[in-house]
Amino acid sequence: MKRFEKKLWLSLSVMALLTPLGIILPAKFGSEEGWGEWGIAALEKLLGYVPEGIKKTVGMWRAPIREYNFGGEDALFSTKVASYLVSGIIGAFLVGLVVVIITKLVLKDEK
Repeated sequence: MKRFEKKLWLSLSVMALLTPLGIILPAKFGSEEGWGEWGIAALEKLLGYVPEGIKKTVGMWRAPIREYNFGGEDALFSTKVASYLVSGIIGAFLVGLVVVIITKLVLKDEK
């Protein structure tokens, strides 16, 4: 494994391991949602309006793992934390895989 790939996988692993903070910190500080994970209603409340571009694209993407939660709305907090961790690991792996494939394709063409 090349030095670049080692750094990539290490960085993505650290980020994946930190993903549960997205649910732990809002719960600890009494926030309704994680920063940047706002829906249309929350955006309107925060900004006073919803940008047109967001209104147009709001239904375009549906996450494969809704709310990063395998246990449903009434899941235990520990299940939600574990779900965030698994979601982070899956996401980091997919991002890393895409980066490695693209890098190999680009470097192959340069030789």
